[in-house]
Amino acid sequence: MRKFYLLAVIAIGFAFSASAQFTDDIESYSTGPIFTDRWTTWDGSNDGSQNAIVSTDQALSGSQSIFIGPSSGGQDAVLDFQGAANSGVWSSLFYMYIPSGQSAYFNVQGNVEPTANDNLQFLSGDIYFNEGDASPGEGSDANSNLEQTFTFPHDEWFPVAIRVDMDAQTYQLTIAGNVVPEIAYNASADRFAGIDFFAAEAQTTYYVDNVQLVQGELGAESFSSDVFSVYPNPVKDFLTIESSEVVDAVVVYDVLGKAVLQASPDRISPKIDMSGLSSGAYMVKVTIGNASKTIKVLK
Repeated sequence: MRKFYLLAVIAIGFAFSASAQFTDDIESYSTGPIFTDRWTTWDGSNDGSQNAIVSTDQALSGSQSIFIGPSSGGQDAVLDFQGAANSGVWSSLFYMYIPSGQSAYFNVQGNVEPTANDNLQFLSGDIYFNEGDASPGEGSDANSNLEQTFTFPHDEWFPVAIRVDMDAQTYQLTIAGNVVPEIAYNASADRFAGIDFFAAEAQTTYYVDNVQLVQGELGAESFSSDVFSVYPNPVKDFLTIESSEVVDAVVVYDVLGKAVLQASPDRISPKIDMSGLSSGAYMVKVTIGNASKTIKVLK
């Protein structure tokens, strides 16, 4: 069953620490296999089996996302950053959705030109989520320098941030708000050039949405405090504010601008009881740290 989410992105996002190089909300493509300068394949061929699939089955925002799974030919799709990140600090952020009973896999690539297969520069290890359907909600990065583990949620969208320091030759993952310790990347890599989204096993089924590449820092505060989602919308009783950071305050206003509900959840992903409110449109102001964003919610 498809889930609909309202994504609220606070405008101060990356202004103080990073400059955007590439963003993609997957809304500009036709459904089906995709092959562009950015969305290529492992061996560079547009054969329809390796290609990422633009799907309407799930979406974080809008109506489309990238689907990766064996049922469509066993994709081996490469998101090509086109050689932009070869010095300094670079960061990428995207969102994943992994259904229960399914797994996911990606790895961070060094040089992918002319194709990833020509260079075989694995910057990271093999990054698995619920490998072999043997560890629901758990994942690992099998880096040869030091294997790292992390946790993640099934059946909901969660953020994945990758920070690469080309000068220090290190990278760091932040999965669903959980910061994985920094680790030395594989010595063969000479740049942060792409991500390989691969259907690595029979259980692989996942979706990717709202991809970004920025030059500079994309730390826990900037990505998890500035991005949240709310559901369901319309709401019947409880409105969930899905976040990776503590929500400090929530104020609900009616159409006349009168505050009709206030809460100080002081917790991650709180539920707000709106059962006592009449049917209609409301503006919900959410405050996380020093940032606030107001969104429209129907009841």
